[in-house]
Amino acid sequence: MAAVEVLRVRADNPSPYTLEGTNTYVVGRDPAWVVDPGPALDAHVEAVARAVEARGGPGGVILTHDHPDHAEAAGALVARLGGPPLAAMRHPADVALVDGATFGPFVAVAVPGHAADHVVPVAGEEAFTGDAVLGAGSVFIAPDGGTLGDYLAGLRRLRGLGLARLWPGHGPVIEDPAAVLDAYAAHRLERERRVLAAWEAGARSEDELLAAAWDAIPDGLELPALWTLRAHLAQLRADGRIPAP
Repeated sequence: MAAVEVLRVRADNPSPYTLEGTNTYVVGRDPAWVVDPGPALDAHVEAVARAVEARGGPGGVILTHDHPDHAEAAGALVARLGGPPLAAMRHPADVALVDGATFGPFVAVAVPGHAADHVVPVAGEEAFTGDAVLGAGSVFIAPDGGTLGDYLAGLRRLRGLGLARLWPGHGPVIEDPAAVLDAYAAHRLERERRVLAAWEAGARSEDELLAAAWDAIPDGLELPALWTLRAHLAQLRADGRIPAP
């Protein structure tokens, strides 16, 4: 299959959550498709719109999930581009994108965990991973985002696609998808092992479990670490490896 042309337009919204900023992608030509419009920053919306127009105009706009740093600019960008269709998994939209459905050149792979509505649009050998896989570091499992088991199953499905590149919602492009997806799965299983070992050693409070299972938590990411710990505990309980509360 011919390579898919991809242009990254990074939003100016750096933070501990977004790394250098949110990546918006303009994919293909005649028409061009947008993945994750990003935050509602006027300069960002205009930069994306001009990139789309330079590539023959819009085919449509797609969201990996509905978190504001990825989706907030959707309405403004669609209006600026003259009303192309907007697609997401559960976002109120002109097209309901569900697992396995197609939208333009994309096929949706559901990878819930970070968000319940998270999908990874795949075009050929290129996958746009939003917050399911980042260009640096790992992701957190959000409350009501889906189970840890669901997340790992989604990573395994991506691993089996033989992808050439991953285009994350934050950070640089990933040129070795298989290795990174394997590392992501291994990281989660190692974290699970450490949480379980701490539990079996008698740790019960969240502070004790966090201290045992995390070597260090970056400043500003204490709450996501807590959410992820709770996701691990929920999965261990669902698997019958620790008792229900």
